[in-house]
Amino acid sequence: MEKDTKSCFTSAMQLEGGKNIPQRYILPPLQRPNINNNDFSSSSSSTTIIPVIDLSLLNDPLTRSQTINEIRSACDKLGIFQVINHGMPISVMEDALAISKEFFQLPSEEKMKFASGNVHDPVRYGTSMNHVRDNVFCWRDFLKHYANPISEWSHTWPLNPPGYRQKLGSYAKAVHLLQTQLMRGVIESLAGVKNADYLDDDIKQGSQLMVLNYYPSCPEPDLALGMQAHTDFGTMTILNRTEPGLEFMDVMTGTWHPVSSIQGGLVVLLGDQTEIMSNGKYKSLIHRATVNMERTRLSIASIHSLPIQKKVGPILDLVNSQHPIAYKEGSFGEFLDHISANSLGGTKYIDTLKIPR
Repeated sequence: MEKDTKSCFTSAMQLEGGKNIPQRYILPPLQRPNINNNDFSSSSSSTTIIPVIDLSLLNDPLTRSQTINEIRSACDKLGIFQVINHGMPISVMEDALAISKEFFQLPSEEKMKFASGNVHDPVRYGTSMNHVRDNVFCWRDFLKHYANPISEWSHTWPLNPPGYRQKLGSYAKAVHLLQTQLMRGVIESLAGVKNADYLDDDIKQGSQLMVLNYYPSCPEPDLALGMQAHTDFGTMTILNRTEPGLEFMDVMTGTWHPVSSIQGGLVVLLGDQTEIMSNGKYKSLIHRATVNMERTRLSIASIHSLPIQKKVGPILDLVNSQHPIAYKEGSFGEFLDHISANSLGGTKYIDTLKIPR
């Protein structure tokens, strides 16, 4: 199986510079992006839509309550916000992006050492979510690997380029610490939860999947996407990126909004596990990645979840006669089994957990 997977896997980077994209990357008409929203040079109205939260205020007893209210509003209305003054040095963020770019610029045979179609592999280089089953491929290359705890996983990471393990390790530890702070704030923001710290141990010991995404320039950006519309099955995803290109859907209107970059800021996206834990009060974010005709783009997504085999269900404090239990329990491990057996664009794993009313 591994040999077949590698032989059928074509890096999107190897297709860069062509006049047209292969048929397997072309989306059905209704799923194609609006390239008018994919202009890196234009200012985006979404700056006023997406809340920007100053995390330094979370540590001050005088401003903590106000900041929790800002988190509550962002989670309740959109499922996405940006954070500034988050305590992570900009040099750590920039070093992680720089060394990630160096990895993607390695010779193909070096990167192909990590090529795999098995979503359970601890380190995996690929292109689409499941390039064995997907009907339409993503216009990207990725490297995925686990990161928490660092001592358990970093020896499996690439040794080349030199410094990769050290620089990605510093970033991974810093972003994991940040998500423990953020998840505590998200749970505290859920009105009705009596004990905001009851999941602290699971959050600290939870899974952390680092996803390095490289989106090559694309000759036909109106026909393809770097990542098709999806939600992340985790508690939250924290995104560090070099250029705009992320879009999220406003489910009330069905419209897509581009996410502008803020110097030194990080983007926080709610995942399916938070939707489940909140019993549907907070929704996971539907998002996608667009591509550009002239520029390449790089991002690092740190996807956090409770421990891989930990079953996640609604917080019982949020279940009552007016709000009956809305989800069955599920785990990140079962999610991986689901995407292994299904194509991108098929039934979402969270939809299999929803209890009909």
